[in-house]
Amino acid sequence: MNVLDRHLVRRFWAIAWPYWHSDEKWKAWLLLVLILLLLLGQARVAVLLNEQTGEFTSALAARQEERFWTAIRYCLGLLVVAVPMYACYYFARDKLGIHWRRWLTNRFLDSYFSQRQYYELNANTGIDNPDQRIAEDINTFTQRSLYYLLVLVGAAMQLVAFSAQLWSISRVLVYFLVVYAIFGTTITLVVFGRPLLGLNFMQLKREADFRFGMVRIRENAEPIAFYRGEDQESRQVRSRFAAVFDNYNRLIRSQLFLNLFQYSYSLLTIVLPSAIIASDVLSGELEVGKAVQAGGAFAAILTAISVIVENFEGLSRFAAGIERLNTFSLVLAAPPGHRPHGKNLIESVEGATIALENVTLLTPGGERILIKDISLAIEAGRGLMIFGESGTGKSSLLRAIAGLWYRGSGRIVRPPAGDILFLPQQPYMILGSLRSQLLYPNTAREVDDAELLNLLERVRLPDVAERFGGLDAERDWEKVLSIGEQQRLAFARVLLSKPRYVVLDEATSALDPANEGRLYTELVAVGATPVSVSHHEAIRGFHAEVLELTGEGGWRLNRT
Repeated sequence: MNVLDRHLVRRFWAIAWPYWHSDEKWKAWLLLVLILLLLLGQARVAVLLNEQTGEFTSALAARQEERFWTAIRYCLGLLVVAVPMYACYYFARDKLGIHWRRWLTNRFLDSYFSQRQYYELNANTGIDNPDQRIAEDINTFTQRSLYYLLVLVGAAMQLVAFSAQLWSISRVLVYFLVVYAIFGTTITLVVFGRPLLGLNFMQLKREADFRFGMVRIRENAEPIAFYRGEDQESRQVRSRFAAVFDNYNRLIRSQLFLNLFQYSYSLLTIVLPSAIIASDVLSGELEVGKAVQAGGAFAAILTAISVIVENFEGLSRFAAGIERLNTFSLVLAAPPGHRPHGKNLIESVEGATIALENVTLLTPGGERILIKDISLAIEAGRGLMIFGESGTGKSSLLRAIAGLWYRGSGRIVRPPAGDILFLPQQPYMILGSLRSQLLYPNTAREVDDAELLNLLERVRLPDVAERFGGLDAERDWEKVLSIGEQQRLAFARVLLSKPRYVVLDEATSALDPANEGRLYTELVAVGATPVSVSHHEAIRGFHAEVLELTGEGGWRLNRT
């Protein structure tokens, strides 16, 4: 595959075209038309400047003072027009670029967050660094797309604008130019195309993997420190960077030969035009200024024709970015939930209660049975406690109830999303204020301060607001609150939302029995039915039934 591969063009088009048919299409097209008009003006100004450069050069050679100053004044007038034209061009281009990026980013985010695709993608090792693809690859795509589009259009305008000028001076130069440009483009695509594209694609992947490794260390610094895992983490990160280094070495070796060709190809244009028309100048048939014009026109046309040669390195990186973004786009466009069709899938339906009907739960890959042929119903007000040895499928069963795991058979009935809330062992602390922590996930709700402060009292966090500067104080809550405080804060969310069911996966593991019992009492008081994974005997009395998972798919259901 190379930068002109038809499949690559189709992939580019699939990503780019929807924006130009969107609700922002009129603004986008108007900006594009303005940019093209400014490009046209730039091409015309460039031709006139080249003419006047030749004119004042000829005037100097002929010692014609008035002719020289007339040409200089004309050039200055052109510059007065050209400067704001160039400034407006870059402004309009960047304006279009940022609007396109906003629209495309929102489009990807809509898909990313729909049907919990962010969960599926981050669990799927086939798609690396989806966050980078949204944050960086889209930005690169919109910027580079506009850049290369305008380079091509500008090149076409430049070609047309300077061709007539060069033809009037030397037809031999035109013939030589065409042959020279075709030769350079062919060599670039055939010799350098495929290796550079593959290496650039791999470099993007290696760099992303290295960044991901560094982010993981930052996010898991404390457990790594507890385990004294610095040596292992250091080896892993160094290994990822070594892959970056090795691939980059191969990349710059390939670029070395491309650069040698590009620079020799480009620098020869300084000499060749003068050499070709030197005899006409020396014989007096052509003014020196005309030779200067011819050289300028030759360089401008060659740049226009050789746009691929001059931009090949950047085009190869751009092509690699298109591949990454296209792969991501195809995954996001998959059916909701990314659920495959066929056998070994648990049916999911909405109902008034939580119920499992002849459910057999498998591991995500389908390799092993976790729970076999289980049937139970959890009526409102009658909690269920789940316990068992590690690896028997306790947390997996909760994921299945939540609809995150679906490999297996049977049917799971669950209430609407607003009637059920899940509390993991490690609560999720969002970026924002203490108020937003309490209101999460519905942070748009209007709840008065007195009610929020009362919630903190009920979960035994009476001083947390005062300690950190009030409900609107913003902190990195994962760092300033202990795990026990975070778990109690998560319970406050439940008390505010008042769901019919609460699914708790070791959600009180960091609490003492007294606090644990008080929080469960609060749950019962707001009418929430607990479904708990726990080994704590102190909470057994809050559940009407106890499910014991015995391993190898076995289970027992007992009443308390």
